[in-house]
Amino acid sequence: MTTRRKFLKGAAVAAPAAALAAPAIAQSKIKWRLQTYAGPALAAHVIKPAIDSFNKIAGDQMEIELFFADQLVPTGELFRAMQKGTIDAVQSDDDSMASPTEVTVFGGYFPFACRYSLDVPVLFNQYGLGEIWDKEYAAVGVKHISAGAWDPCHFATKDPIRSLADLKGKRVFTFPTAGRFLSQFGVVPVTLPWEDIETAVQTGELDGIAWSGITEDYTVGWADVTNYFLTNNISGAWCGSFFANADRWNELPDNLKELFRVCTDQSHYYRQWWYWGGEADLRVNGTKLKLTSIPDEEWATVEAAAVKFWDEIAAESETKAKVIKILRKYNDDMQKAGRPYRYA
Repeated sequence: MTTRRKFLKGAAVAAPAAALAAPAIAQSKIKWRLQTYAGPALAAHVIKPAIDSFNKIAGDQMEIELFFADQLVPTGELFRAMQKGTIDAVQSDDDSMASPTEVTVFGGYFPFACRYSLDVPVLFNQYGLGEIWDKEYAAVGVKHISAGAWDPCHFATKDPIRSLADLKGKRVFTFPTAGRFLSQFGVVPVTLPWEDIETAVQTGELDGIAWSGITEDYTVGWADVTNYFLTNNISGAWCGSFFANADRWNELPDNLKELFRVCTDQSHYYRQWWYWGGEADLRVNGTKLKLTSIPDEEWATVEAAAVKFWDEIAAESETKAKVIKILRKYNDDMQKAGRPYRYA
C-alpha cells in the first residue's frame, strides 16, 4: 500500500519530467499598425521594403501592418493618434504630423538647413540633434526612433518660374514651415490631403507643388499635371523620422527593438541612393518637366531671408535656439571644410 510520503516523493520526481513533456503555451504574436505620410506609389520606395524585411525576419514574433497617407487618420492627426495608441508607429516629418514639440518646425523642409541628404544623419548622429529629439518626444509619450533624409524641396508648377516675381500669388501645396517662409515672396500656401493634390492641380485649385524633388514628381504622378520644374530649392533634403508610441515600444523585447532600428536604417539607406540617383537622372533624361531657374544673384535674396527666418525661430524658445546654434555650427564647419562638402 502506497504511503502518503512515498506518493509525494514520487510526484515531486515526476513533476519536472511532466513539465518538460508538456507542450509549450503559444506566445501571442505582437501586431502593430504603422501609418506613413506617403501615398501608395511613394510608400513603395520610402518604407514598404523596410517593413517587408522586418515582417519576414520577425516571423511569428511580430507583424507590422502598413497603412498609407490618410488611410487611418489624416496626416495632421498622426501624432495625436500615435500618442493615444490608436496607431502604434508613424513615419513622417514633425511638421506635417503637427507634433506639439519645440522641434516641430525643423521637420520637413526647414529653409536652407542642409544642402545634401547626408547632412541630415550627420546632424542627428554627430552634432547632437538626435539627443534633442529624443528628449522632446519622451516628454510627450512618444519614442523617436531615428531620423533620415529624403529629397530636396523644389517647385513643380503649371506656369514657368524664372524670377521671384513669378512666385507671387501662386497657390502652392507645401509644408507648414516652408509655407510660412515662402509666403514673404507672395506664395500662397495651401493645405490639402495628399491624395487630392493631383486633382487640385488639374482643376486649378493649385498652381503648383513645393513638396518634393523631381523623383517624387514622376513617381506619384505630379509630373503628369505640371509642366515646369524649378531647379532652385529651399532645402537640400527633407528631414523625417520613425516614431512609436512609448508604451508600445517599451513592451517590445530587445531583439525586436534592435530589428526595428536596423530596418529603419535600411529604409534611410534606400532613400539615400534612390533619391540621389533619381534627382539627377530625371533632370537629364526626364521627358515630362521642363527645367527653369531663378538667377543666382536673385535667389541670393531668398537665402538672405532664410538667415533672418532662423533668427526669428531661435527667438521663440530656448530649445529652438539650441537647434539653430547647431545648424549654424554645422553649416559653418561644412563651409570651412570646402570641397566636396561645400562649393560656395
